Amino acid sequence: MSRSLAFVLNVPETPQDPEDQEPSPYDESEVHDSFHQLIREQSRWVAEEGLELQHRALGAGALGASGSDRQALLGPEGAPVYSTATLRILASMPSRTIGRSRGAIISQYYSRTVRLRRRAGRPQLRDVGRSARPSLRLYDLELDPAVLEEDEKQGLLVKELQGLTVAQRDHMLRGMPLSLAEKRCLREESRPPRGKRRARGHGLLSCCSRLRESCILASHNLGLVLLSGLQALMPWHYALKRIGGQFGSSVLSYFLFLKTLLAFNTLLLLPLLAFIVAVQAAFPPAPSGSAPAFRGLELLTGGGCFTHTVMYYGYYSNATLNQPCASPLDGGQCTPEAGGLPYNMPLAYLFTVGVAFFITCITLVYSMSRSFGESYRVGSTSGVHAITVFCSWDYKVTQKWASRLQHDNIRTQLKELLAEGQLRQRPRRACGRLQQGAVLGLVWLLCLGTTLVCSLAVYTFSELVIQSRVSAEQDGALLALPLVVCLLNLGAPYLFRVLAVLERHDSPVLEVYVAICRNLILKVVILGILCYHWLGRRVGTLKDQCWEDFVGQELYRLMVMDFIFTLLDTLLGELVWRLISEKRSQRKGKPEFDIAGNVLELIYGQTLTWLGVLFSPLLPAMQIIKLLFLFYVKKTSLMANCQAPRRPWKASHMSTVFISLLCFPSFLGAAVFLCYAIWQVKPSSICGPFRTLDTMYEAGKVWVRHLEEAGPGVSWLPWIHRYLVESAFPIYLASALLLAVIYLNIQVVKGQRKVICLLKEQLSNEGEDKIFLINKLQRVYERKERSRVGRTEEAVMPPAVFTDDWDAQ
Repeated sequence: MSRSLAFVLNVPETPQDPEDQEPSPYDESEVHDSFHQLIREQSRWVAEEGLELQHRALGAGALGASGSDRQALLGPEGAPVYSTATLRILASMPSRTIGRSRGAIISQYYSRTVRLRRRAGRPQLRDVGRSARPSLRLYDLELDPAVLEEDEKQGLLVKELQGLTVAQRDHMLRGMPLSLAEKRCLREESRPPRGKRRARGHGLLSCCSRLRESCILASHNLGLVLLSGLQALMPWHYALKRIGGQFGSSVLSYFLFLKTLLAFNTLLLLPLLAFIVAVQAAFPPAPSGSAPAFRGLELLTGGGCFTHTVMYYGYYSNATLNQPCASPLDGGQCTPEAGGLPYNMPLAYLFTVGVAFFITCITLVYSMSRSFGESYRVGSTSGVHAITVFCSWDYKVTQKWASRLQHDNIRTQLKELLAEGQLRQRPRRACGRLQQGAVLGLVWLLCLGTTLVCSLAVYTFSELVIQSRVSAEQDGALLALPLVVCLLNLGAPYLFRVLAVLERHDSPVLEVYVAICRNLILKVVILGILCYHWLGRRVGTLKDQCWEDFVGQELYRLMVMDFIFTLLDTLLGELVWRLISEKRSQRKGKPEFDIAGNVLELIYGQTLTWLGVLFSPLLPAMQIIKLLFLFYVKKTSLMANCQAPRRPWKASHMSTVFISLLCFPSFLGAAVFLCYAIWQVKPSSICGPFRTLDTMYEAGKVWVRHLEEAGPGVSWLPWIHRYLVESAFPIYLASALLLAVIYLNIQVVKGQRKVICLLKEQLSNEGEDKIFLINKLQRVYERKERSRVGRTEEAVMPPAVFTDDWDAQ
């Protein structure tokens, strides 16, 4: 009585299309129609067979089942169990058929290749006999149709692909929404045999076409090699993925921040090299005397032969640079030759430093706003565990080491998410909160007292250095102040870490934030004292010397000593601690990576770079070299000496906090320091491009006066300088625009939150509507089943009643 069910997937050919447009592989209307056809055919046969089964099982208790129509059956989990017809209709919904099967994709692209070749001799898919098609009767409706039918379609597709050219075949395979392995299999099967390929190549392809294809292939391979080489040069190409997989996002945030600092320093260095350093190196000033020989100690002090190079402010000229000219016989001023290009070095020096700082400010603000947008997204984070489990895997990964790395990364993310959820579910009692508050207050008092002692030590030692009048030839004495500063910056954070053990924070994120605040206060206070020491005290004591070179050398020495102490801290604080802990205590194991201390060291070094840009234009280059060395040293020490955090935590907002600290107080403090040096401090009279001016800012005023004397053709430039630079109106206008932008962004965020709430409410209502319609559909089907059972009973019962009456008589 059973009949085989076959599903015919018609792929019609439409050569008469006037626009000759190929159907998009993402058009699912045909697939939906095919599923509807399947469901209708399946429902018809099952309904007929169900009627036969009802006739057979009528005496076995089918009549007793009529009492179960009061409510839907419940499954083992308490969920309603719907009938077969209801499930079929649910399976035909667009949300269930939105992912197309592989057979439908192959059929569609077979039709496209046929239409591309315009060949009519190939038998169509709808002409295949019904006996060759597998039955879908025993399969679920949401699975692929059948393996045999897919193989047949794939064979037809391969034959059609063999008739195309190489370019058309590659274009067609590239556009198929299949996996890489299936595309590779189709490409291998569609290639003609070697003998035919060689004969066709000798017969059809000319020498020029073969040469052209060879050149294209060679250029493509060369581009891939160059791209892979460029990625290999980047220190964050593979190491960041490995660090994130083994140590989590908290440790990874440090290396991402280091990468950001590399980009900032590169952006700062490029205009300085192009408009200051390269121009002065092309037109070197006349030597004032013999340069001292290189002794090697200059790498630590920054003095000696480095003073007479483009490294420092004092080397740059205060004249207008021109093309070389012959000196006049009367000893007068050198006049440029015809066609010479004048270059005002004081104006270029001031303008380039200002523009470089402005570009850095814009980039920093943009990075901070982008980081805020990525970290603090509008809407809730519900469902992030499911997204991490089901949507984090990259299916393009084919190598074993890459898949293992991605597996470790996803596992670490899940650990962080679960730990974050556990912290939210762990409230404290009132007594515990009071006790923790008292401990926090005591620890903060001790940390602030330590910061005060360190600040007094730096101030006292700087005054002793001024009173001792150390000369530039005393290299050891010049390193005394940087040595004391670096010792305090290294020792105080270790004391803070010891005191932090008493606090016992529940959240490791809060523990890191508290450590960052304490280290930040220490470094800000020490840098403030040093800035006062340089501009408030040293300028007065170095009247007959180039104080700008001294400040640049001081910053260079601080940067070098900070790098040396960072290396010593990495070796002694991580390597030696690991060796001691492994020998004496197997339970404790390796130390953890100090995120707060290392990040504050990066911010401290970047602040020194921004402070010294005016006095040493090549200081960003030194910072880039330092950061590259730090990356490899820290990465090696992390892999060998450190372990993952014992309490995993998700650093979702850590990058935003780091960028914010880099903007304020680091960049803002450096900008205030440089503005004060440009507008208020008198430059040295024996060196530098501003030696004849009262302030560095007067270089712009002198240039404006020259423009006014030049003629009316450039009179608009002095007007711009007078009303846009010297006037306070642009500052108020920029402030008003900034406030307006902030207000608009706040309103946009509020609007997005309202829209998200409305969409959530709409989704909830849609879900309730679907449940209501499904229940209605179930009731209608049960009513039809009861009426059909009733008609069957009426058709079967009269003969039975007649027989009983005859027996009674």
